Amino acid sequence: MEEIQILIFVESRYQVNRKRIRSLVNNLLKKQGVAGKAEVSIAIVGDRKMRELSRKYKGEDKTRNVLSFSQAEGEPVKNPSDALFLGDVVISYPQVIREASAQEVLVDEKIEELVEHGIMHLLGINHE
Repeated sequence: MEEIQILIFVESRYQVNRKRIRSLVNNLLKKQGVAGKAEVSIAIVGDRKMRELSRKYKGEDKTRNVLSFSQAEGEPVKNPSDALFLGDVVISYPQVIREASAQEVLVDEKIEELVEHGIMHLLGINHE
């Protein structure tokens, strides 16, 4: 059984390499010293959903590329299954497309960059 559970939700019209995301998250968490059972969720959504989350949780009526929702803002909590639940990372696919195009990088690379950014926030490691 895999120690780190990575739940990936993707709105059906978006093409995402789930295996690549799982591998990135696994490696990142191991590198950051997350050991034992842990769980994190990654959601790839559209701009409308992202704008709704941004409005609700950030008080900003705009879309953004990534949002992170830590379970306890810097203090990871144990859930009943004894797994460390780190939280959720939500990424806007349309924003990824725009940014990947503008930066001339692959969509998968942009998604990885944002997933990594979001995971670091969940671990309490913020902008350098």
